[in-house]
Amino acid sequence: MSSTMDILIGLTGKDFCIIAASKAANRGPTILKATDDKTQQLSDHCTMAYSGEAGDTVQFAEFIQANISLYTTRNSHTLQPPAIASFTRNELARALRSRNPYTVNLLLGGISLPSSQTSPFGFPPAAGTGVTSTSAPSQQPEPRPEQEVLDAESEKPKPKLYWLDYLATCAEVPYACHGYAQYYCLSLLDKHHHPDISLEQGMKLLRMCADELRRRLPIDYKGLEVKVVTEKGVERMDFQDDPTIMPV
Repeated sequence: MSSTMDILIGLTGKDFCIIAASKAANRGPTILKATDDKTQQLSDHCTMAYSGEAGDTVQFAEFIQANISLYTTRNSHTLQPPAIASFTRNELARALRSRNPYTVNLLLGGISLPSSQTSPFGFPPAAGTGVTSTSAPSQQPEPRPEQEVLDAESEKPKPKLYWLDYLATCAEVPYACHGYAQYYCLSLLDKHHHPDISLEQGMKLLRMCADELRRRLPIDYKGLEVKVVTEKGVERMDFQDDPTIMPV
């Protein structure tokens, strides 16, 4: 499986998710393209990086993106990253049990927004649904302090990262890798990552992973294509791979 030649790295922080993928498109020892983008934006706040067989990866990524767009158009509701990950895993499992399984590994990252922000068209509640009422408000019990804390937490945007493989395994993780990166970078991420890191710290950690790959991996992966997902949306980050290896 050629996906081991590709490098995928993902990590989450306090209010962001970073997805990075190698730019080299390989076939065996031959580099066919040095500026390959192995990512696919699925929604305004969700993106996916893929590796695997060349035909399967692009076809599957475009298939998932088209279905997410169709759902949003039909239902006037944007799917959250957990729902997108569940749908993606279900499609992988369905294909695995057919004669044409997809040979793809995925990292899916995004920001899970409060339910009040997931309607892309801002439609008001339909008339007659009981959402509004002109009658006198009924007596409501005082909310408990712990319930107020839970309600406040549920209204905060939360970064999400999902690790999926070609066997339709899906797991929510704080950081993840695919390909050769998992042999060299997981120990670094395990040591330096914590849930409340800032975006600057996250980018610094990614540079540490890139430096470790340059030091120990005898493959020219042509640098990393980096996408950052925040509450504002998906943004491409300029990530200059410094050829100078940092001292240990």
